[in-house]
Amino acid sequence: MTSTSYPFDDTVQLSQIMPTQDDNAPIVGNNYVANVGINGNDSQQANVSTFSVSKKRACITVFILLLVNLLNYMDRFTVAGVLIDVKHYYHDLGNSDAGIIQTAFICTYMVFSPIFGYLGDRYTRKYLMVCGILMWSVFTLASSFIPGDYFWAFVLLRALVGIGEASYSTIAPTIIADLFSNHQRTYALMVFYFAIPVGSGLGYIVGSIVANWLGEWQWALRVTPLLGVICVILIIVVAVEPQRGMSENSQVHVSNSGLCTDIKDLIANKSFMLSSAGFTCVAFVTGALAFLAPSFMYYSTRFLSQMETESSISTKFGGITVLAGFIGVGMGAWLSRTYKRVNPRADPLVCAGGLLTCVPFLFFALFVSKYNTAATWVLIFFGETLLCLNWAITADILLYVVIPTRRSLAESGQILMSHLFGDAISPYIIGLIADSLADNHSNPKLPSVQFVSMQTALYLTTFVCVVGGAFYLATAIYVEQDKKKAEKISHGHLEDSEDDAVFTDGSDVNYLADEDVPRGIGGLRSDQEVRVAFTDGGS
Repeated sequence: MTSTSYPFDDTVQLSQIMPTQDDNAPIVGNNYVANVGINGNDSQQANVSTFSVSKKRACITVFILLLVNLLNYMDRFTVAGVLIDVKHYYHDLGNSDAGIIQTAFICTYMVFSPIFGYLGDRYTRKYLMVCGILMWSVFTLASSFIPGDYFWAFVLLRALVGIGEASYSTIAPTIIADLFSNHQRTYALMVFYFAIPVGSGLGYIVGSIVANWLGEWQWALRVTPLLGVICVILIIVVAVEPQRGMSENSQVHVSNSGLCTDIKDLIANKSFMLSSAGFTCVAFVTGALAFLAPSFMYYSTRFLSQMETESSISTKFGGITVLAGFIGVGMGAWLSRTYKRVNPRADPLVCAGGLLTCVPFLFFALFVSKYNTAATWVLIFFGETLLCLNWAITADILLYVVIPTRRSLAESGQILMSHLFGDAISPYIIGLIADSLADNHSNPKLPSVQFVSMQTALYLTTFVCVVGGAFYLATAIYVEQDKKKAEKISHGHLEDSEDDAVFTDGSDVNYLADEDVPRGIGGLRSDQEVRVAFTDGGS
């Protein structure tokens, strides 16, 4: 017999294997068998080890990922909560200059996302996340000590924060995908993506309150680094690293293919590309509103001769964002699950509906802002709620139309696309339009002038919402067939797929049927124990 080596997912480490408890049934099925060599008629006897993740352990892992994601978005939008103070501290920055702070962060975030996506498909994900969290915590803390004459250094450090956050955002959803499947995955993603609006809102609230209490806006940037260290400890000690594709119950191990093959397949995946385009429009709108809306409302109150402080406005906007996000993300998951019972294309249709129905609310919020502040806040709330419908659903679409070994790369590609053409440019573009309009006045710094110019510039977001809705409607055309294709590949139906490169072929690795596993090792058990068979490279 010739000697062969069998590739297997080396991120599954025996130190992370947890025995199944009687009162905690595992969250995946009982037929998961992978990486067993079969050569002709001679089956190699595998060294078999039990790999099982209980519901309790999986839920704890998701909760930890939620905490880190909350921290992620708190850190990202803390600056927006104290933006007026930042502009004054760095010698009265213009709107476009202030927008560069967020643009620099997003640029490094999106550039490094594909790098971490590639690494996340091949190496231990929990330790990649640990490195990223430590990195963004250090750079966030350092940015709070930059003097007022060194704005470029502040921008540079905010840009470096994006590198750390890229490592987390591209990897965390793929861990959830490997822990849960079907409707359980949808609800797990719903919990995870609560962190985007809720964390963003907390960023405004915590940042403005801390700055107000301690008298300096820099203290707002010194809260999240400490919390980051706590999250690192939780990930190392408590979080589990599941095997890729574990939740699919696949009997065939899908191995990593070449980077060029992965990219080519993702580009050809119509559902992935179109939903990413729709999500890019969402990112454009939410990025502009998240970074500029508090400043806009500050100028609106001045236009109406209401003397509200920046801290008060940021706290209100943060509270609205938290509530709208909590309701919107939960409502989106519920609508998706309910509508999917009668229409398998429910996911992209719900996303399209959310974007298109939020258009009138955003439009009238901007229009009414020069007449009534309370009505503006109410309209912003409904607009944000509808925008938040698609966060978890879009992630779910990606995870079920892409095979397990390409999900981190797909996540990073979506991040790159949505930020490159979305929130990386929207604060700067809208700020630039507002500055151009304000420069036509003799005193462009007047609050009334700033208000009218920003109001006009922000109308662009309503048009982008319509474009995003169209992309999601187009996604609905292809989502069924792309989902079925990904399922066939994951379960080894080679004859149904043109993507043979992802399977190990010949005498290397195929699969081990249930009847080929010795009884008592891979057989069915009453506690539904999950079995993963693997080889140690023998002949």
